[in-house]
Amino acid sequence: MLNQMNVRGLLFDPYNNAYIVILRDEQNSDMLPIWVGKSEASAISFALEKIAPPRPMTHDLMKSILDNVEAKVISAVVTDLKDNTYFAKIHLLYGDSEYSIDSRPSDAIAVALRTDAPIFATEEVLRKQSSEELERWLENLKPEDFGKSES
Repeated sequence: MLNQMNVRGLLFDPYNNAYIVILRDEQNSDMLPIWVGKSEASAISFALEKIAPPRPMTHDLMKSILDNVEAKVISAVVTDLKDNTYFAKIHLLYGDSEYSIDSRPSDAIAVALRTDAPIFATEEVLRKQSSEELERWLENLKPEDFGKSES
């Protein structure tokens, strides 16, 4: 079964020098933190903030190609979690056929946000991941971890 997820935030993890995309289900009962690199975080952030770069970024180019060939993104699905690595698929409709394209979750999310496609996670992925790790990480954050310290 699939659970529809929404991007609820993008955080910087100073301990791993990476970003975390926070996906939550519509009832806010399940959370899926996905660690991504800086360029992936930028692509997601631009889409969330509706920022149009002066030249198309990779995901903007992908959207343009899909639009020009009249292919529609049906959904992005986080499908698996193996050895702390998430896997995803982008589902497309082209003509009368449906295609499932292997993807990194960050790319699937960036494309879904640009095409207004829903994002899902399988129940198995939600079961495998442990939000306790993220909760412990959040509890240990200090104001300066967000790049600003109050004086």
